[in-house]
Amino acid sequence: MQGLQELIDWIIGEGLSSRSVEQIMEGLGPRLVALGYRIVRASIAMPSIDPMQKGFSVAWSPHSVMSVDIQGHDDAGQEMFERSPIFHLLSNNLLYGRWSLPADETNSFPLFDELAQLGATEYLIKLAEFPGETALGGVGFSIAVDGPGGFSEQQIAGVERLMPALALTCCRVATTRVATDMLAVYTGTRTSGRILSGQTRRGDGASIYAAILLADLKDFTSLNERWPPERIVGWLNEHFEAIAGPVEENGGEILKFMGDSLLAIFPADIDDPSEACGRALSSARMAVKANQLLNARRGDEEEPQLLVDIALHVGEVFYGNIGASRRLDFTAIGRAVNEAARIEKVADTVGYSLLASRPFAAQVPKGFRNVGSFVLKGVAEPADVYAWTG
Repeated sequence: MQGLQELIDWIIGEGLSSRSVEQIMEGLGPRLVALGYRIVRASIAMPSIDPMQKGFSVAWSPHSVMSVDIQGHDDAGQEMFERSPIFHLLSNNLLYGRWSLPADETNSFPLFDELAQLGATEYLIKLAEFPGETALGGVGFSIAVDGPGGFSEQQIAGVERLMPALALTCCRVATTRVATDMLAVYTGTRTSGRILSGQTRRGDGASIYAAILLADLKDFTSLNERWPPERIVGWLNEHFEAIAGPVEENGGEILKFMGDSLLAIFPADIDDPSEACGRALSSARMAVKANQLLNARRGDEEEPQLLVDIALHVGEVFYGNIGASRRLDFTAIGRAVNEAARIEKVADTVGYSLLASRPFAAQVPKGFRNVGSFVLKGVAEPADVYAWTG
């Protein structure tokens, strides 16, 4: 087929430059049309390694905008997958399928009814497997056409020829996406950016000035005596979601979850940290409110409730790689982090759940009240502690 090799060369070039499957599909569709494919819809589908999605497909049509369909991890997502041609192929250990449209009722899928209504006369799908043991098992490429005879044998052969290049390109894009998106899930967006930029050696990092938020769920340990682990993990995740959401919404970076605690930072201007402290305070107040609403729902369902104590501080921290040579943690350590942890322990003593250090409270116009000076473990001088009273 004239021009097919140029298309394959273009696909390979996209493997070096494309940032997304959407970008590939947007260029591939018109080029196939130019080669004579009477496309009603073409699609690339792939599994995903993502806590929010099990897989996705990107569909292109010459008569409508490109669409992206997400398959979730829930029952609805699984049901959608099981009613797809890809599931049929995988269940039968096949890598290729071809159907005339409209299909008969014994050999049809919901997608085929939709394509037939658009005038499609034939549908084909080709799968390519990726090596390795990850959830990125491969890629599926499908085309529906509206020609009176469906596909020509030459067009089928063309799909066979371009498929290895397309699979390789999609594999590269997908693995890069895993490296960036999943690293951000586990380490945070700002931290993952530093790691991908090359800060991967033990000791790599820098001293930065930051507002610090440390949240701790109260009486969590006692739940382990009365409830099975799977219930406890579910409740813990709900509380962390209530706390973490406001942190991310206000531009904070969650560095780690430590059992029933959460540590986050808000990088600040050392000469004027008030803006970062304001965002940290907003996060803390929103988190307390969200946790209260969650506990109210728990009470209605006669489930255990978990209160949260939050300590706010501001100061210099070391932000970088710490750990063993082959097992690192990109986090923040330093005197300010230790002091924030010690301030949180004062919450039960003073009877307030949202506390701050004197340096932090000084950056907020009003709302904090001094509740005393306390000797903090490991801190040489007694520290003034402030409680949020609104």
